[in-house]
Amino acid sequence: MNLITFIHEGSQRLGALATLDGHQRVYDLNRLEPRLPDNILAFLEAGKTVLTLARQTLATATPAQGIDPTEVQIKAPIPQPGKIICIGQNYLAHAQESNASVSPFPIIFAKFSNTVIGHRDPIVIPSSVQEPDYEGELAVVIGRRGRNIPEAEALDYVAGYMPLNDVSARDLQMRTSQWVLGKTPDTFCPMGPALVTADEIPDVQNLRIRTIIGNEVLQEGHTSLMIFSVAHLIADMSQVMTLEPGDVIATGTPAGIGAARTPPRWLRPGDVVRVEIEKVGMLENPVVFEP
Repeated sequence: MNLITFIHEGSQRLGALATLDGHQRVYDLNRLEPRLPDNILAFLEAGKTVLTLARQTLATATPAQGIDPTEVQIKAPIPQPGKIICIGQNYLAHAQESNASVSPFPIIFAKFSNTVIGHRDPIVIPSSVQEPDYEGELAVVIGRRGRNIPEAEALDYVAGYMPLNDVSARDLQMRTSQWVLGKTPDTFCPMGPALVTADEIPDVQNLRIRTIIGNEVLQEGHTSLMIFSVAHLIADMSQVMTLEPGDVIATGTPAGIGAARTPPRWLRPGDVVRVEIEKVGMLENPVVFEP
């Protein structure tokens, strides 16, 4: 199931994207079935019973009950995550292009909810940033509260997956040993358009990922090449923090970032950045500069 958060007639709602009779439609789950929550966090917290009910509801829906996607504004699936936990240098080729050795432990940093935007929302580059960069990534959304999660059980805590762009201001990021300033300008974490539920992805470590600007493929990787798997990341960080429904984990980017190119390929006004992940979807955002 493809879960979305959308705005229709001035109200923010929880929906599902589905194609019936060859036409994609947006279905307001709560209006189809009032027992279903009307927001994504309540949906995730309610667990598998609600997911089953949502599937049953969608299976009996008709095209007439759906909304034309052009009539809604699709937001980030998780508009205000409690945590956005990011993993640095989790692909060997990316670590090498960054002149870094492979870390024996996951490199963890954070983004904040001010960075979150949705599919086709503009990435706004602040006037103070001279080196804006792209990083296409697979994002994991937690569906169950957990602490000290065994690696063998870690994927049971996943609600689903979505594309994410860890937009980075390299000049701010590299000012000090701490990366957070360069990772947290407003609009620097596009995600979506949909949260693809975990049951739709049989093997999260077997997905192609690409980042494209215009017609140029700038990043091309595969989740099998992660240094630390999704299950390992969840188990590792849950040893020190409680993971909550709606928490987002950005699992790292493949090689091909703009900073590693000669000359560097920074984001420019008019660019449209696409992050494509096999079976998960395509996230697209235009780039504009702040006046």
